[in-house]
Amino acid sequence: MLSGLPFTTEQFHEVFARYNEAIWPIQIVAYAAGGTSIGLLWVRPRRADCAIAWILGGLWLWTGVVYHGLYFAGINRLAYLFTALFVLQAVLLVWLASRLHFAKASKLGIGLSTVLIVYAMILYPLVGLAAGHAYAAMPMFGVTPCPVTLFTFGMLLLAPSAPRSLFAIPFLWSLIGGSAALILDVPQDWPLLLSGLLVVGLLWLQGRASSRA
Repeated sequence: MLSGLPFTTEQFHEVFARYNEAIWPIQIVAYAAGGTSIGLLWVRPRRADCAIAWILGGLWLWTGVVYHGLYFAGINRLAYLFTALFVLQAVLLVWLASRLHFAKASKLGIGLSTVLIVYAMILYPLVGLAAGHAYAAMPMFGVTPCPVTLFTFGMLLLAPSAPRSLFAIPFLWSLIGGSAALILDVPQDWPLLLSGLLVVGLLWLQGRASSRA
C-alpha cells in the first residue's frame, strides 16, 4: 500500500490492463476523435467550434463514467468523486460550446498548445513504452484522465474566448494526477503537473495584457 493511497502500484496498473482489454477498440475511436477535432481547426465547416467542444466533452464523459466510475472505483472510492468532476467538465464543454471560437491565439498560446497536443497524442504513449510499461497496462490517449487533460488544455488554449471556468477542473486534475504520478511510477504523467501551472500562468499573463489594453 502506497503512502496516502488505498492501493498499490501493481493494482493501479492492473486496472489499466483490464480497462484497455475490455474497451478495445475504443482507443482507436478516441484517436480518431482527437484527430477530427484537430482537422476541424483547419477545415472550419459550419459549427466547427461547437463540434470540437462536443468531442472534448465526449472524451471527458467517457473517461469519467467508464474509466473512473466502472474501473478505477474498484480500488479507490474517491473515483466516484472524480467521475462527478469529469462529467461536470463534459457538461460545461457542451453547455459553453457556443462561446468557444478557435480564432488566432497568441504565439505563446499556439506554441504551448502544440506541445501539449503532440505530447498527449504521440509522445505520451512512447514515454510509457520507454519506461517499460506494456501496452495493455498503459493509460491511453482519449480514454484515460491525464492525456485527456493534456489534450484539453492544448485545444482550449487555441480558443482565446474560452471561459476560464473550462480550465478549472482540468487544472484541478493536473494537480491530482500529476502529483500521484510521481508516486505511482507513471513517468508519462509527470509533465501533467507542470502543464497545469504553465496554462494558468499563461492565462494570468493574458488577463493582465487585456486589462492594460
